[in-house]
Amino acid sequence: MQTQSKIFDDFAKLLTNAAGAAQGVKTEIETLVRQQAERLISDLDLVTREEFDAVKEMAAKARQENEELSKRLEKLEKTKAPTRKKTTKKTVSKQQSK
Repeated sequence: MQTQSKIFDDFAKLLTNAAGAAQGVKTEIETLVRQQAERLISDLDLVTREEFDAVKEMAAKARQENEELSKRLEKLEKTKAPTRKKTTKKTVSKQQSK
């Protein structure tokens, strides 16, 4: 019985070591894949989420300002002062000769 117990103990240690080695290989592969993905993303010249959000916020603010300026322009055009009657050269000449 002692011999069988020793065989089982050795086999259990072997499986434990194999599981640890497999975990190490898994970690190594994940690290390599992550590095390759980061390299690919940097080569594609993609923007970060923070940069995207900042530009999105700036665009929304510009859109709002544009709408406000459009409303202001419409209001100014509606309340535009009537234009003066243009004087012609003849009218000016007659006024000067008097």
